[in-house]
Amino acid sequence: MSNSNCRNTAADALVIFGVTGDLAHKMIFPALYTMAKRGELKVPVIGVASSKLSLAQLRKRAKDSIKQAGKIDDRAALENLLSLLQYVNGNYNNAATFIALRQALGNACRPAHYLAIPPALFATVIKGLAATGLAAQARVIVEKPFGRDLASAKELNQIALSVFEEDSIFRIDHYLGKEAIMNILYFRFANSFLEPIWNRNNVASVQITLSEDFGVKGRGAFYESAGCLRDVIQNHLFQIVALLAMEPPAFQGYAAVHNEKAKVFQAMRPLQPEDMVFGQYTGYRKEPGVAKNSNVETFCALKLHIDSWRWQGVPWYLRSGKCMALSAAEVLVELKPPPQKLFDDSAPSNGHANYLRFRLSPDTAVALAARVKTAGKEFVGEQHELYLLEEHLGNESPYARLLADAMSGNGALFTREDAIEAAWAVVDPVLDITRPIYPYKPGSWGPKQADTLIAPDGHWHNPILKKD
Repeated sequence: MSNSNCRNTAADALVIFGVTGDLAHKMIFPALYTMAKRGELKVPVIGVASSKLSLAQLRKRAKDSIKQAGKIDDRAALENLLSLLQYVNGNYNNAATFIALRQALGNACRPAHYLAIPPALFATVIKGLAATGLAAQARVIVEKPFGRDLASAKELNQIALSVFEEDSIFRIDHYLGKEAIMNILYFRFANSFLEPIWNRNNVASVQITLSEDFGVKGRGAFYESAGCLRDVIQNHLFQIVALLAMEPPAFQGYAAVHNEKAKVFQAMRPLQPEDMVFGQYTGYRKEPGVAKNSNVETFCALKLHIDSWRWQGVPWYLRSGKCMALSAAEVLVELKPPPQKLFDDSAPSNGHANYLRFRLSPDTAVALAARVKTAGKEFVGEQHELYLLEEHLGNESPYARLLADAMSGNGALFTREDAIEAAWAVVDPVLDITRPIYPYKPGSWGPKQADTLIAPDGHWHNPILKKD
């Protein structure tokens, strides 16, 4: 690869390892189509896999993927994307594969290598890139899970950092590319009225729910190796916690945001067995690929402590699960009641006190709950939500945003080495312990033991979908 045109920081080629896999079919090709429609994709896209496909077959697979994701409404963009596709067939353990890739890259000197492959192959590919000079001035995009515990995360970081600089490693958590997640960061720091109340003096508790109304969808073998704690809590929900709990960044720029998020993970108290409730939906053990006596959790609820000046003593309750009542993601920041009970009906005994609610999916909302007096002589009232934002977002995948950012070198929506390891350190003490798994009925809100977990601080706020 020539270095004559390497002054531009944008990637001049995209290499997709695992281009024939499910992730590429479900997420990456539709994202590339979106980028093509926006005029953001103008570089070669080189797929690498062991499947013996022709280029024509790969292009057909890409077209079928885009059709399944939605209608094709821009033929010119589709044809442009298909014309950019190339294919290298080979085994990742064979140096000849990387030599063929080098030839396919031609004059490209700053490629972005997307590892859309099982984590067990990350090290093999990274070492293969290094051995053939394909890592110089390049970037690597790594799909989650980034490790399965603290030790494996550290090992993977060491391998990646032995070849790439930290600012050339883009660890994808697709949840960070969602518009509603980005809005949490904006809402917190674009408004001044939150800062005086956003602390232990005024916040009673925080709870985050990410529920899904479906099961493992044929991915039983994967779930047997992961479970809810690893698959959802340690990454998606911890990232939401970090955005809610972080201190204001010291300067404008993604490095400052990463600094503050890492501090939140470092301040999290390591989990203990009494902080957690695990559940498994009835029927999970009959799923393909699942052991008949499986002890893997499909539901997890936990109580989290952040030992920082701002949040000391404020409980954070997180829960996620499959086969629950509905699919939704929501944050509820409950405020402490007024210091003096001037009105008989204002005590939060029959519900929540004032709160701020972030609905993240399926629609988005930012709402503030406040009590207002009802008409009449009596000083009685009702609590109503004041909507600060309410909108229905489209089904656009966050992958288009994340891919475009990685190729341009913008690391704002990606996770950093120290944050990854600090987050794993929080859950590491409970990953491999023997723990009771409570059954729960599909269509419910999980096992009743989760209600007992949160009881000292109230009850769960179950999301309710609005009817049009």
